[in-house]
Amino acid sequence: MNQFDWLQITATLGVLLVLSPMIGTFMAHVFEGEKTVLSKPFGWLERFIYQTLKVDPNTEMNWKRYAIALLALNAVGFVFLFVLLLTQAYLPLNPQNLPNVSWHLAFNTAISFVSNTNWQSYGGESTMSNFTQMVGLAVQNFLSAATGIAVMLAMIRGLTRKTTDRVGNYWVDMTRSIVYVLLPLSIVLTVFLVSQGVVQNFSHAITTTGIEGVAQTIPMGPAASQIAIKQLGTNGGGFFNVNSAHPFENPTPFSNWLQLISILLLPASLIFTFGKLTRKTAPRKTAPRKTTQGKAIFAAMSILLLAALAISLGSEYRSPISMEGKETRFGVTNSVLWSVFTTAASNGSVNAMHSSLSPISGGIAMLNIMLGEIVFGGVGAGLYGMLLFVILTVFLAGLMVGRTPEYLGKKIEAFEIRMAVIAVVVPSILILIGSAVACVVPQGLSNLANKGPHGLSEILYAFSSASGNNGSAFAGLNANVPFYNVLLGMCMLVGRFVVILPCLAIAGSMARKKTAPPSLGTFATDSPLFVCLLVGVILILGALTFFPALALGPIVEHFLGQSGQTF
Repeated sequence: MNQFDWLQITATLGVLLVLSPMIGTFMAHVFEGEKTVLSKPFGWLERFIYQTLKVDPNTEMNWKRYAIALLALNAVGFVFLFVLLLTQAYLPLNPQNLPNVSWHLAFNTAISFVSNTNWQSYGGESTMSNFTQMVGLAVQNFLSAATGIAVMLAMIRGLTRKTTDRVGNYWVDMTRSIVYVLLPLSIVLTVFLVSQGVVQNFSHAITTTGIEGVAQTIPMGPAASQIAIKQLGTNGGGFFNVNSAHPFENPTPFSNWLQLISILLLPASLIFTFGKLTRKTAPRKTAPRKTTQGKAIFAAMSILLLAALAISLGSEYRSPISMEGKETRFGVTNSVLWSVFTTAASNGSVNAMHSSLSPISGGIAMLNIMLGEIVFGGVGAGLYGMLLFVILTVFLAGLMVGRTPEYLGKKIEAFEIRMAVIAVVVPSILILIGSAVACVVPQGLSNLANKGPHGLSEILYAFSSASGNNGSAFAGLNANVPFYNVLLGMCMLVGRFVVILPCLAIAGSMARKKTAPPSLGTFATDSPLFVCLLVGVILILGALTFFPALALGPIVEHFLGQSGQTF
């Protein structure tokens, strides 16, 4: 590493640290329904959506109605996108005359984009028409990201309100997330990306002859607008097959830096939104303690992120440097930095192939997903996932020291623990059972590009990415076959909603409880000790669950590589 690598890392983390509190505070005002600088230019759109959907923004829902509305919108989105993919050959804006998508790929892709996973078993420019990219995939990028924010808001209200069964209005939360946060930021980022040379047009692919005299097809399309929301919404679906390694999707060092910052910008900012909302609703006696809750969570996430980055960079530079599969335009550090950010944030976009990283670096990318996508995580999803671990940590700490398990003045009881355990354990089961099935059936093994521990890593990474709703691929595994498309699609579906529904149930249960002032028996959840306990619980529940599988994959490959054996 040289001084420019250190400068980029420092600048990236520094910008995130500066922007996150400002954007987080802005979002807190938006979600509280207060006037902001965007109220005038975008307020009409919010009112228009309410009128069209016949929604009363002043009417709130209990957690069950909230969940039904969420499931209904996502079901409609799945059906719409599934049908669109099966009929794209007959729809407009298809200059390449691309055929309809196969049923199993349509099933996988529809679930993928509805669940904010954006796993892609296809090459975008050779499979999806411009109409499908814009009306189908890009729209779901907005809706799935807003769904994560909505669930986060419902959980915050459940933790901060008292003696009520109302956790907000799903349609209002969705609308405000899109109108005042996702849409304006996407417009700004799109303009910057276009200025750097990212393509944004409706042209058909251009065929030209290169300097070697070989004909080459150059893809075109409305890429910049989809790339903006894929990064900001932690979606990750690439317009082109090689994602952000494509020069039309990521042409310059500045575009690379902008996209890198965009991956973590909203997940980090929402933590400060959480801090503002908990402070605003806190009783005056306990307000000083609650103002630091967001900072404690931010500290825990930052520790895990920096540790992953340090181990990944150290492994990559200690191994023999190979540029195969790396981002040769921007350097190895950019490849590693992106791999850590995209797996920490459930983004799934890549600017290098994770299969080409050193075994430990690839294992760190996998571990980030296995921890539950809570190291900042997806937009909204990372925070409500982290709150599940907070609840478990408070409960375990209470058992160890004999103190009352409370969080934000609310008692943590058996129901909340059961729901949290379901949400944490089920995705882990999906990863391990799915990988085990793929390792013992011919359909799972016949599509591997590598054998031995690297082949296991390809399978393990695919099921981790799907079940954790990340969407990035290890590369080397041909997943565009019925076996993987169906099985990974089911993992994405269950992995998304088996976490959302328990979170909403916890929100409803906590909202009905009274808030008690802190006492001598209350365990402080804003202290350095709690941050350490939280990190420890995450590593115990996440890392140790998957240690045997990781030992057979990237860890074994690392030691065999030291003796000169490669796969």
